[in-house]
Amino acid sequence: MKHKNIMIVGTSSGAGKSMTVTGLCRIFFKDGKSVAPFKSQNMSLNSFITKKGDEIGRAQELQAVACELEPEFYMNPILLKPSGNGKIQVILNGKSIGNMGGTEYSEKKEELKKDIFSAYENVKKFDIGVIEGAGSPVELNLMKNDIVNMGLAEMLDAPVILVADIDRGGVFASIYGTIMLMNEKERARVKGVIINKFRGYVEMLEPGLREIERLTNVPVLGVIPYFKLNLEDEDGVSEKFKSVVKTEKGINIGVVKLKHLSNFTDLDVFLTYDDVNIKYLERAEDFSNEDLIIIPGSKNTIKDIEFLRESGMNKKILEAEENGKFIFGICGGFQILGKKVRDPYGVEGERKEIEGLGLLNLETVMEKKKFTQQYKGKIRTQSFGDIEEFEIEGYEIHQGETFGEEKNISIDDRVVVVEKENIFATYVHGIFDNRKFTDKILNKIRNKKGIDEKFSNINYRDFRLQELDKLEKIYRENLDMEKVYEILERK
Repeated sequence: MKHKNIMIVGTSSGAGKSMTVTGLCRIFFKDGKSVAPFKSQNMSLNSFITKKGDEIGRAQELQAVACELEPEFYMNPILLKPSGNGKIQVILNGKSIGNMGGTEYSEKKEELKKDIFSAYENVKKFDIGVIEGAGSPVELNLMKNDIVNMGLAEMLDAPVILVADIDRGGVFASIYGTIMLMNEKERARVKGVIINKFRGYVEMLEPGLREIERLTNVPVLGVIPYFKLNLEDEDGVSEKFKSVVKTEKGINIGVVKLKHLSNFTDLDVFLTYDDVNIKYLERAEDFSNEDLIIIPGSKNTIKDIEFLRESGMNKKILEAEENGKFIFGICGGFQILGKKVRDPYGVEGERKEIEGLGLLNLETVMEKKKFTQQYKGKIRTQSFGDIEEFEIEGYEIHQGETFGEEKNISIDDRVVVVEKENIFATYVHGIFDNRKFTDKILNKIRNKKGIDEKFSNINYRDFRLQELDKLEKIYRENLDMEKVYEILERK
């Protein structure tokens, strides 16, 4: 089959581009096609490390899983990670090339086109490439040198489908306004519209659907109902930042919502437990009856330590630890739990040194080179009573190296996982996806609270595939796939 492609753009950030790409990838794969995702430029603090040690957006990793492919750097050749002080860290072809200001990066875009073309050559090996845009395709200040929306559609000669979020309100205005702000050549590329996140009966929309088709001369391909699945979201638009209370007699997990929080997908697995409540802690007053407090990853550890002090949340974390609550730090959270963070090269900003929470006798030094690799190893812990070993898989993304006297429970020469009484800390993202380890932690808490133990009967990889199959079913049932295939074939 000759390579075909199709591009998904949205009326705004959070309209549903990523899920639409994921759903289409799964449909095409199930239909026997070889298919790969592609997003030329992604701005997100939610990233993933491939087997080759390359960093890409987490959404593209999920899309690769939907295609049952190993994630690779070419699926997301440019990843932008806001790092504070008006700077963004630029990840090019899976590797950091440093921090840039907005003007500096904008001036580099023309040069980056060759990297985009080179990356897409890998996608051309597949029957179908499903391309994702970013934000809105009609940001007037960004359209001149666009490399991620309609400019990319032109570069790769891709037909376009526009996704609009009806849950926000004003869906027909957003569809019409987006299409009309395009120039005539760009409008000609838009071959269909998908209305997303609808709550209600589609029959109610029919008059509006027919009128928007008449006004824009673009067919509506389907209306996707509002749904909730346990699949990773793209970025901070995520609804998962809302607290989730399932039961009054369950386990209460408090997640410290750092200002520069990254890789919040580390917490997704907890949504699959029916007796685990999740609460996001944004202020000192939010702390109450947490059994486990998680300090997640951070794109700027020093700034987030300052934030914890300014908000008074540092004292609440210390009080919780003193009262025997479990404290778990991941990556930046790991560094925050130590005695000191030093930044001699100004990687995170002007401040060269800051005291951490001091719960672990460790110090972190920020290095010029970023450490990115997948991790697979064993940890040996006594925190649950007897000495036990667990096999752990995940990935590491960190600028700093951590040293100190705390017990390293990873069977590894490096400090990867440490424990100290009721404190765990690790550099391994995805550590909670290892169900046996997570079950053990949760059952330790259940025992303390007099709750019956529970054990997972499915591994997280299989669970994700099941959720992807549910996503496929939703999109297949609510999209006119015959028209989608016609768009692919340029009919």
